[in-house]
Amino acid sequence: MATDVHRPVTPTISTAVHVEGLTRSFDGRTVIDDLHLDIAPGEFVALLGRSGCGKSTLLRILAGLDRDIRGTALVPRRRAVAFQAPRLMPWKKVWRNVLLGLPGKSERAVAERALAEVGLGHRVDAWPRTLSGGEAQRASLARALVREPDLLLLDEPFGALDALTRIKAQRLVGELWQRRGCAVLLVTHDVEEAVLLADRVLVMDGGRIAHEQRVGLDRPREITDPRFAALRAGLLERLGVHTAAEAA
Repeated sequence: MATDVHRPVTPTISTAVHVEGLTRSFDGRTVIDDLHLDIAPGEFVALLGRSGCGKSTLLRILAGLDRDIRGTALVPRRRAVAFQAPRLMPWKKVWRNVLLGLPGKSERAVAERALAEVGLGHRVDAWPRTLSGGEAQRASLARALVREPDLLLLDEPFGALDALTRIKAQRLVGELWQRRGCAVLLVTHDVEEAVLLADRVLVMDGGRIAHEQRVGLDRPREITDPRFAALRAGLLERLGVHTAAEAA
């Protein structure tokens, strides 16, 4: 069941997210301008765009963290968000962080199952300060998973990770999505990451969805695949970045 961020609205069965005529302004400056977007149940969508184009603002609206809008945004009641910063409470052990904010009283076993799912079962009783960057991000993902979301919102969750840890985290998210079957919206600056993970890549510009690219590649995807490279180059061009081959 989905809800409008302003009032209860019944969505169509074919959509997990339905956005229509969405507008958001800050101090007279329009950041999101009459935006329209649909995400199907179980679909993985990546959102690209230059800094300041409104990507994270859109994600915050869908997460219910920003309600000062015009237009309609229907989202599932069960949704969860993971940000670039894991936002773990340092005075709570990892398992307690995973349960933070859940309604009602949840058992430790719920957190343990989620932590095991992200490969962090051995750090259940650890303090956040003892976690590596990759472990902290996995704990943040576990905190999202315990909400059993129909929509998972990811706001550049790998941005602060080193290259190797980032690759492992990307693989983990892909596996979690395939296992859970929830819709995912990933906000990222990384074109390669978008093509690697998403069913559909959107480019945001001028407060609207300016371009849509379906990724018809089998999984798992290889960055050495010429089709992968072609999709990546096309999206970079949409973002105003020209590859070395094009420049030559």
